[in-house]
Amino acid sequence: MKKNSKSVLYEKILGSLACAGMGDALGAATELYSIDEIKQKWGGWLDDFVEPPRDTFAGSLNGVAGLITDDSSQMYVLSEGLIAAGFNQFTNADWVKCLLRWADMQPYSNYKGPTTEQVVSALKEGRPTNTIGRIGTSSRQAPNIGTTNGAGMRVAPAGLVWPGKLKEACELALITCLPSHDTNIAIASACAIAAATSQAMLADSTLDDIYRASLWGAEYGETLAKQHARCVAGPSIAMRIRLASEIALRAESFEGCLREMEGLVGNSVAAHEAIPAAIGLLIYSKGEPWETIYACSNVGNDTDSIATMAGAIAGAWKGFSALPQDKYAFFRSVNSRDFNLERIAEGLSELAYQSLEA
Repeated sequence: MKKNSKSVLYEKILGSLACAGMGDALGAATELYSIDEIKQKWGGWLDDFVEPPRDTFAGSLNGVAGLITDDSSQMYVLSEGLIAAGFNQFTNADWVKCLLRWADMQPYSNYKGPTTEQVVSALKEGRPTNTIGRIGTSSRQAPNIGTTNGAGMRVAPAGLVWPGKLKEACELALITCLPSHDTNIAIASACAIAAATSQAMLADSTLDDIYRASLWGAEYGETLAKQHARCVAGPSIAMRIRLASEIALRAESFEGCLREMEGLVGNSVAAHEAIPAAIGLLIYSKGEPWETIYACSNVGNDTDSIATMAGAIAGAWKGFSALPQDKYAFFRSVNSRDFNLERIAEGLSELAYQSLEA
């Protein structure tokens, strides 16, 4: 079988879509919890789909075991938009249509993050989005506006459709960052995930190649932001990914890795915490799909977003066959009403194949 045949691309893309969604669903039951609370609640580490407790976002919205949230649902809607637009035809207007379509989908839109919530409201009301968070009568927006992980959590399809073409993946990622996550921090974070996913799509990639691609993407994302968006005060995404990698490589135990990742990198909705944590836990788990989302779902706080991003990369690298098929069967039975992942994977595979031929 050829390394870049459509069947290989399909196996990798379905693996990415599935593992991202499974990470989202697994992490939905631990979101907002600390590591100590997770261990106390389940008498150890959570390792299966369960009904989210009432004091999580998913639980407060009557979520059921295995159901996805905003993270992977936006990823799937973006995928459908890319397919509808055709090869290399996706525009920012197409992305805004995707975002507004998603904003009317229940129950997923009930999970809107702080940045997406404000931007969707502005778009629906016809207000300019660049007035959100303005300081007084100036044109400056507060530096915390547009710096959350919403762009990173949904961006993996930008890498899936550009296998091994990191620059193109990042430029597509940029389109999906505007207007909601129009800062160097969010764009660098999204490009790190897109580039890592793009690299993971190559059959001969190593985990180190994927890590280095995430660094390249973060640095290129900074460059793109200087040209097309806002640069705000905040940490370097590439530097924080390096820190997360160092933690993963020196960790002597699972719990030790989680606690040091939380303590030094962070695990919140902030892009400069969630994206590096996702890369770090991917490295600690050696890129194994279930092990990766298991680690991310037990690191605490924004577990579903972290698991979605890391899961998308791991699934693309190892492929669908590396996922536990019984767990996927359950996951699919819960989520197939709104999203046919096999059909989405077929459409994305066609785009990926065209990109290799371009």
